[in-house]
Amino acid sequence: MKILAIESSNQTMSVATVENGLVVSEYTRNGNLQHSTQLMPAIETVMNGSSWQPKDIDQVVVSKGPGSYTGVRIGATIAKTLAWTLKKPLVPVSSLKLLAANGLAFEGLIIPLIDARRKNIYTGVYHVENGILVQVQEDNHIDSEIFFDSLKNNTEPLLFIGQDIPIYKERLTDVFGDRAFFAPQQDWLPRAGVLANLAHGEQPVDAHVFTPEYLKKPEAEENWQKAHRGEEKGEYVERID
Repeated sequence: MKILAIESSNQTMSVATVENGLVVSEYTRNGNLQHSTQLMPAIETVMNGSSWQPKDIDQVVVSKGPGSYTGVRIGATIAKTLAWTLKKPLVPVSSLKLLAANGLAFEGLIIPLIDARRKNIYTGVYHVENGILVQVQEDNHIDSEIFFDSLKNNTEPLLFIGQDIPIYKERLTDVFGDRAFFAPQQDWLPRAGVLANLAHGEQPVDAHVFTPEYLKKPEAEENWQKAHRGEEKGEYVERID
C-alpha cells in the first residue's frame, strides 16, 4: 500500500509518502507559511524523492481539520483533486487526532490543543488502548475555561500536546497541578508520516463530496451573519457604509 499523506491544517506543513507503514520520503516545515504556493511543490518533492509516479499512489490521506480555515481548505482541495483525478480512495483524519498520536506512550488522557483565539481552543480527548489511539471525547471548538472545568473531576494524568501549549501552560498548571503533563517540543508538531498510518483506522470517503471539519464558521462569515441577522428576520437594519 502506497500512501500520499498531506497535512496543512495549521502552521506546520507536512507531506509524506509511506509504503506498507514505513516512511519513504517526508517533508515538514513550520512557521508562517504560504500553503497555497508551497504545498504542491512539497508534494512534488516527496514524490520525486520516492521515485513515485502519480499512478503509483494507492491512497490519499489528508488532515481534515480543525485548524486554520485557509490551511485546512487548501490541503483538502488538493487532496480531493488528486484522489478524484487518480481515482484513488481519499481518507480524512482529524488534525487533533494527528497531534494526539505523538503521545502514544503516555498512560492517561491525551489532549491535543490548538488555539482558536479569544481564549477558545480546538481540542479533543484521547487515550491509548492496546497501542491504539482511541477517542474519549469528540473534537470540539470550545471556550478554554469551560473545557478545563469539564476535566476537573477526572483523576487521570493529562498530557497536553501542541504548538500552542505556551499560551495555556500557566493556566493548565494552575488548574490541574501535578496532573498536567506537557509533551516535549519535538512532539508538538504534526507529521504526515504519522498521518498516513492513522488512516488504517479510518474509512475512505467520496472525494467529490468530502467537506473538511472546521468545527466553526470563518470569522468573516460569522461577522456577516451578525451584521445581517435583522435582515434575515425581515427587520430593518441601519448600516453606515
